[in-house]
Amino acid sequence: MPVANEGVLTLTVGMKVSPDGSAGVELLKAYRSALNHAINKILSLNLRTVKDVHRALYRELVERFNLPSRVAIDCYRDALANVKAWRRNPRKGRRPVVKKLSMLLHQGSGYRVKDGYVEIIGGVKLRIIGWDRRYDSYPSGEARLTYRDGSMMLWISKRIPKPETYTPRDVIGVDVNEEKIVYGDEVINEEKDTKISRAEKFRVLAELLQKKYSSPRYQAWKRRRGILNRIRAFHRKARNILVDNARKVAHEIIATAKRLGYAVAREDLTGLKESLRRLPKTHRTRLLLIGYSRIERWIDWQASKHGVPRVVVDARNTSNECPKCDYIGLEEVGYRRLRCPRCGFEADRDEIGKLNVRKRALRILSITGGALTPPTAPQMTDVTPNRWGEPRSRPKGGNPRPLGRGGGQKLYVGTI
Repeated sequence: MPVANEGVLTLTVGMKVSPDGSAGVELLKAYRSALNHAINKILSLNLRTVKDVHRALYRELVERFNLPSRVAIDCYRDALANVKAWRRNPRKGRRPVVKKLSMLLHQGSGYRVKDGYVEIIGGVKLRIIGWDRRYDSYPSGEARLTYRDGSMMLWISKRIPKPETYTPRDVIGVDVNEEKIVYGDEVINEEKDTKISRAEKFRVLAELLQKKYSSPRYQAWKRRRGILNRIRAFHRKARNILVDNARKVAHEIIATAKRLGYAVAREDLTGLKESLRRLPKTHRTRLLLIGYSRIERWIDWQASKHGVPRVVVDARNTSNECPKCDYIGLEEVGYRRLRCPRCGFEADRDEIGKLNVRKRALRILSITGGALTPPTAPQMTDVTPNRWGEPRSRPKGGNPRPLGRGGGQKLYVGTI
């Protein structure tokens, strides 16, 4: 996952390599064995510092596991990082065990990219099949070589300068719910599917396999490798669907904001996981599967990458507050459709959430404008609104534009 720091963006670029022969895979297996041994020894001896770990493990990793000197150093540093993460976890459970084939490497001393090959210390040379050339001009940092399902990847860390942000003239609000991601302003209203229904199908298939190959006395799916791999593949498929969709939607939101010169506002959903415990199990499972934090991270990353200003607003009452007069306590008049009993504003629940997110961001940024933003705007007295809150007559020279899909208020542009 990309990380945004002050002035610098750190991202990971994938480079696909061909595992020619078995040298690369054998090195990864030796590294995994050495890594698990180092984790157990660090915990047994209660080692805390890199200096103590080096004294206890360096020579053993080189002589017993035949690791090159630089790889041995990376191995015990990797083990110490795993142990520290386990120690920080309040619910530690059993000792950490690394099962995946993954190896930490450092640029120059651990690996280098040259003439279409990745040369790894220890005499392993891997041919490059494909990679993202957009970041070739930026210096490479530490990397991680992974092998899974017959595919070998080298994930290289890159540091690129963060672009300067511009002064926004308006805000695009983003509202995320179980089925849809809604974004826009009082004119723009875009709805994107969260793909939760599609991802849930694969999760259900995995659970059905677990149920089929289980009994009160013996869970066969844990011991049968073919069934276990199939279950993992279903869970991986569900996760990939949601990650891919989050990346695409986040990129589309930020691209729209940058094109219009807008900022992007989203809700602060910190602590949402704890509040979901009160929901019914089926609904809670779907919301946990969608991963709101995943969508938040990709929106924040795309905003940092493209220099788009970002605002995080309070999520309380965003779907129960009138975006026009700030009245809290909207009445439900249809399926996911709410109306304000004070001013008569009516719209879809998701549109109301989007408009409230935008309204709060406008106040934070001290930006004035928008048909629904100013809560003290004078009411129109020259027209008679109907039950939908829309003017019956069309202003002279004006072109009505609907407030998103589903009706509601209209914004008129032109001279009156």
